[in-house]
Formats: sequence, structure tokens, C-alpha cells
Amino acid sequence: MQNKNIVFISIAILIIAFFGGAYFYKNAQSEESVALAKEQALLFQRPYSYVIGKEDAKVQLVEFFDPACGTCAQFHHLTKTLLTKYKGDVKLVLRYAPFHKNSHYSVKMLEGAREQGKFMETLEFMFATQRQWIKHHEVQANVLWSLLPNVKDLDMEKLSEFMNSSKSDEIIKQDLADAEKLGVNKTPGYIVNGKPLQNFGFEPLKELIESEL
Repeated sequence: MQNKNIVFISIAILIIAFFGGAYFYKNAQSEESVALAKEQALLFQRPYSYVIGKEDAKVQLVEFFDPACGTCAQFHHLTKTLLTKYKGDVKLVLRYAPFHKNSHYSVKMLEGAREQGKFMETLEFMFATQRQWIKHHEVQANVLWSLLPNVKDLDMEKLSEFMNSSKSDEIIKQDLADAEKLGVNKTPGYIVNGKPLQNFGFEPLKELIESEL
């Protein structure tokens, strides 16, 4: 009788151990899946990323851009029309990919302007004046700096202090690392809800967005 009890107890322990192990394994898998999902999401949008539109918008339009990129300047107003057309349904996440020589300086200036609440005004000013501060695809940082006082209410003294800090260096480094992982090697690089724009152009971009709405 005692031997039978021992057998039953042993079986019970094994059953408990099995289901207990399965439960913890399932939880561990679930936690790992959540962690991977978060890591994947961060590739597209970092906590510091500049976002235009509702955070919970149905469509996430990620744009890797370079302030010194002529095509980025041309497409800027086009993406704005898409945000207006699909207002509330599309959010634009702006990421840096300063591929032009010395373009990291323009990004640092833009981030410095952002600290003053002048991001979009400064970006649009940079796009509008590209011909003045870009020569042979190379950023002339001193020329751009001399032009920036034309941005209304931009405090150049504060901007100078920002330029002497390393605040934007990690942002640039991270954005470039994410761009590489996502296969972005030219600007502008668009990704819609995790899907890269295969055929570059405004109509293909519009169609890709509409397919996600």
C-alpha cells in the first residue's frame, strides 16, 4: 500500500512539474516575443524621433532623410500633402540619414533648433536654401551657420552652445545604425508600416499608404 502511495505521489509530482514547466516556458516565450516586437518597433521609431501626427495613427510613415538631400527637399511638401489628406490616419516619423559629406553638421544644427521649438521652421529653411550651403554635394557648414539667423526667433547663442555639446551625436549614430539594419542606403528612404517603398516615387508612396488604410 505504501509503495502504491509513493508511486501516485511521484506521478502527481511529475504531472505538476510538466504543466508547471510548460506554463513557465509559455510565459518565457511570450515575454521574448514582446521584447522582440518592442525591439523591432524601435527600429522604426525611437523615443527621441520627431513625429508629426497622432501617435496611434493607423499608418506609420517613416522617412530617413538628409537635410542636404535635394530629393528630400522636393518630397517634403508632397509628404505634407499626404498628412493633410489622411489627417489622423497617418503619422510621419522623421529619422536622420546624413549621407552627404559634412551633413552631420546640418543635423546638429537642426537638433539644436529643435530644442528651441524651431525644428520644422529650420528644416524648411534648410531645404529652401540648399543651393547656398551645398557645393559639389558637400555641406558648407560655415555658410549654413551664417544663414540660420534668418530663421525667425532662432537663438544663435543657444544654438552655438548646443553645437559644442555631444547631445545629438548618439541620435545620429543610432539613426544611421537603424537605417543600415533596415536596408536604407539612400535618401529619402520611406517605410510604411514596416514595408519599405520598393519603387521610388510619389504615386507608389501614396499607393503603399492607401493599401494600409
